Amino acid sequence: MTLQVCIMTPDRIFWNDQADEIILPTNTGQMGVLTNHAPLITALDIGVTLIRSNSNWNPVALMGGFALVKQNQVTILVNEAESAQTIGVDEAEIAFQEAKTKLEQSQGEKQRVEATFVFKRARARYQVVKQLGV
Repeated sequence: MTLQVCIMTPDRIFWNDQADEIILPTNTGQMGVLTNHAPLITALDIGVTLIRSNSNWNPVALMGGFALVKQNQVTILVNEAESAQTIGVDEAEIAFQEAKTKLEQSQGEKQRVEATFVFKRARARYQVVKQLGV
């Protein structure tokens, strides 16, 4: 038995396929989902989700949202999703380093919140390309 995983963004269905396992970046840490998981709804943080299908792990950068797990179906609603194939390695690394520097230099609450958002997004994209070894 497998999971049916569907990742939806506001403008398209990003992923709709079966998987053996999925690891979600929730607001309280990573959460793994296997078949026959208890039903739940969880908020998703900006981060990397890992989808295992046929012994292959597929990393996907998710930009925050929600996940519903019910009856071996995982429905993920996110603001944006990106795979390693659509992210330039050099671009992701430069954006990550710039975001890290900006976060370290941020002053004041508003600037820190904005810099943290940009950093999390850049880190997720960078982790996706690094995990796939592109």
